[in-house]
Amino acid sequence: MSTHTPGSDVDSDGRTELTSTGLRSPLATKALLPSIAVTSVFLFATYAALTGILLPAQVALLDEDNKIANLAIVSTVSFIFTLFAQPIVGAFSDRTRSRLGRRAPWMLIGAAVAMIFLLGLGGMQNVVWITVFWVVIQVSLNALQGPMSAIVPDRFPRSRRGMASAMVGVGTMIGAAVGTVVAGQFINNIGLGYTVFGAGVLLVTVLFVLINRDSSSVGGVIEPWSWKNFFAGFWISPTANPDFAWAFAARFFFILGYFVIAAYNLYILTDYLKLPLAEAAATAGLLAVVGVVPTLLSIVVAGWWSDKVGRRKVFIYAATVFMVIGLSMPLLMPSVTGMLIMGIINGFGFGLYMACDTALMTEVLPGDGVAAGKDLGILNVATNIPQAMSPAVAAIIIGSFGGFPALFVFAMIAVVIAALVLVPIKSVR
Repeated sequence: MSTHTPGSDVDSDGRTELTSTGLRSPLATKALLPSIAVTSVFLFATYAALTGILLPAQVALLDEDNKIANLAIVSTVSFIFTLFAQPIVGAFSDRTRSRLGRRAPWMLIGAAVAMIFLLGLGGMQNVVWITVFWVVIQVSLNALQGPMSAIVPDRFPRSRRGMASAMVGVGTMIGAAVGTVVAGQFINNIGLGYTVFGAGVLLVTVLFVLINRDSSSVGGVIEPWSWKNFFAGFWISPTANPDFAWAFAARFFFILGYFVIAAYNLYILTDYLKLPLAEAAATAGLLAVVGVVPTLLSIVVAGWWSDKVGRRKVFIYAATVFMVIGLSMPLLMPSVTGMLIMGIINGFGFGLYMACDTALMTEVLPGDGVAAGKDLGILNVATNIPQAMSPAVAAIIIGSFGGFPALFVFAMIAVVIAALVLVPIKSVR
């Protein structure tokens, strides 16, 4: 039996191998790429619906005058509790020994718990209980997303990770559009909206696990448990692994630049453009839809092209240029038209980014990749932190620097920084 890095080669019986644990995952089948896309659609539709429409609307209906501060409180507390959810769950999934494999049990648990708490979130009548339920929901969705991310290095060789990354990107952007549009239909029945999205996530996760069965991990080598070693494993030295550290920083700033706008889209429409709440919710759905076609085009083309030429960074640099241009549109045209133009341009730029970002991340993992769940979870913290803290950051910028125009300027600066910190990465072109 040959010795090789997981996901970078295939042995004679068509399975990838984890040499230090004795575990092998099946090589990706034809169903896995579309399954990743579909599951990503439902997961990110739920994220978009909750964070972009349903949760802000629920908070606004409770206290219109203090909605920005209250949403920042809910998001900040959630950020604190979910900060390390993905790496911790990822680390546990690396060690999980079950007939379903390592990743599937955690995906199923995360989806089920999220659904249960989404059933109750709509009935919460104060910010404290909304915060409690939101924290559990966020942790649970992260418990689904983290192990699913690890499936890419588990089952795909490097030469196919660009397309795998593209499928995540396709799912993310379609999901964001679908989630925003569908959520707008529940603006007058928020509780039902939460229920629909929770049930959808659980159903698609069950189907994913059934269709893309992993090999049993029972009997795989596992190191004796040590809390000291467990927590020590979350420290990845930036000096020993500089590319990993730079990739972390790049994702952090790019996601922050994107989500400080996305998280406040509804309030940008109501407070910056002065639209009524119902009209703003419908417009938010339209904004999501107009970005889908350019996003899908750029994702598919860039995913295929980056695999063909073996380059990732240049596509992210191009994404930054498009994002800066797009983010300037509402400043030059403070109208729905300006927002629509931003949606189209940003859609194309974000598609370029999504097509190559996940592939780049899998190529800077330390060691031989046997701790892919934990390591990708750590990199996903660079998604979770800016996404979770973006409402709080946006609230500070809006309150301290003259309102929503400053928010667009901040977003442009953040994505430019993201491109600059990619430059020192040496292991990925």
